[in-house]
Amino acid sequence: MSISSEHKPLGKQVTGSLHTLSPIVELNVGGELYTTTLSTLKKHPGSKLAEMFTGQPKLRRDSEGRFFIDRPGTYFKYILEYLRSNQVPTQCVQDVYKEALFYDIEPLIKQLEDSPQIFGELVARKQFLARVPNYSENIELMIRIARAEAVASRCSGVIVCVVRTEEDAARCQDALNSLDMDKKSVVKFGPWKAAPSISDLLDCIQMDVEAKGYKISFQPHIAEKGFRFKSHDFFYKFLFTWW
Repeated sequence: MSISSEHKPLGKQVTGSLHTLSPIVELNVGGELYTTTLSTLKKHPGSKLAEMFTGQPKLRRDSEGRFFIDRPGTYFKYILEYLRSNQVPTQCVQDVYKEALFYDIEPLIKQLEDSPQIFGELVARKQFLARVPNYSENIELMIRIARAEAVASRCSGVIVCVVRTEEDAARCQDALNSLDMDKKSVVKFGPWKAAPSISDLLDCIQMDVEAKGYKISFQPHIAEKGFRFKSHDFFYKFLFTWW
């Protein structure tokens, strides 16, 4: 719960060990003010949060003497709610999960990982992407190509080849060679051994590029030559819009 700034500073009351600290603790977490108890903060002894308030003082103080934690204060209220009442948050789950990892509150981490939001990301999507060779590297390569072609342009396009099987990869090789001869950069994803389809991977690519702050869309790429099959089965053009 946030508090007003009309509190007496605690910093002047504490010297040496935190054993002399009042059981009531005032916190400044990224500019958000909270009041709680020392026992609440130390509820899980093995956590980083408990360690901050164990033994010699480890935290800086703000101008009013409150303990200062340089983390997003908005989500700390959910951390406190869990420590006070074991209530697992159902809002801002992804952000609270990041904070739970930072504070190393293991019981909360495990419960959040069982939530649909985190479970779907960690167990379903990320496990699938781990089976797509060089997925993260290819995302970065796409971005580098798009940025290199962005000079004096509103948009820049990146051609992507997505093949699910080794057979598809072999079918696309002549087309890839043709594009290479035309000096067109192509980022190739796949093949992979998992149930998700090419459409699923395209959605993942868009999701992860947008998560980095880019505005992006994609459509089938219709090639002019070098294809003995429908190019839009495997080739797509991702469009980065800059302004």
